[in-house]
Amino acid sequence: MNEISASIDTSAGAFEKDVIEASRTRPVIVDFWAPWCGPCRVLKPILEKLAREYGGKFVLAKLNTDEHPEIAGRYGVRGIPNVKAFVNGSVADEFVGALPESGVRAFIERLLPSPAETLRRAAQAAVTEGDFEAAESRLREAIAIDERNVAARIDLAELLAARHDYAGANAVLDAVPEHERDDRAARVTAQIALWTSAKDLPSVEILRERLAAHPEDLAARLQFAERLTAESRYEPALEALLEVVRRDRAALRESARQAMLRIFSLAGDAELVGRYRRLLASALN
Repeated sequence: MNEISASIDTSAGAFEKDVIEASRTRPVIVDFWAPWCGPCRVLKPILEKLAREYGGKFVLAKLNTDEHPEIAGRYGVRGIPNVKAFVNGSVADEFVGALPESGVRAFIERLLPSPAETLRRAAQAAVTEGDFEAAESRLREAIAIDERNVAARIDLAELLAARHDYAGANAVLDAVPEHERDDRAARVTAQIALWTSAKDLPSVEILRERLAAHPEDLAARLQFAERLTAESRYEPALEALLEVVRRDRAALRESARQAMLRIFSLAGDAELVGRYRRLLASALN
């Protein structure tokens, strides 16, 4: 990354592109300055030196507040130099006044992803490209570098659960303290619980054959749905559960209803969930 692309002069007209949009791929540090400002002249060469040194890991964008007061006003600049760091389109951190190089360097380091976080982001890109083996490898490497990277652990648990390696996902989540688990971890935990309850059931094929021979066997239909759910085959599972709700008026009906609610919390398909919520409500009336 050369100096020109790591350090730029921006303006009101270019601010959206130079700062807001650019900050969605790497941090952009904006130096709000003016020609008459003595501390600005002290800080500017420090910022430019570090922009060169970091080789494009962040972009330094310099904005003359005398020429573009509307941008300074929009972002609450009341004293200069005012340095604001933009990440993902928003201000993530800032300082006012001329800091020594050590202070500016510490400010920059807080913005940049750690080696483990860099690997985690590379894993996310690999998932997007469909390279799940590479994603798993990068996540395991990230965790080896930083055992406290909870986000990487949850990413890995999600990936393993999506590949139906629930035992592996459970082992990964065991290392995440309860108070640090988020909604994603809760969904994986629910998937693991479903797998645990279904793993001793007959296979989908055996249960399908049983239903073909005895279509009135609602208990087998409920087991069939549990097996399908454990394999993330949500639509046929919902269809089987809905049939139990429609045909039973006792305990199996309530079990099927609860199972449908669990799938609603797991499935990421809003259209599918909405359709079966309506069908369930109709069947219960």
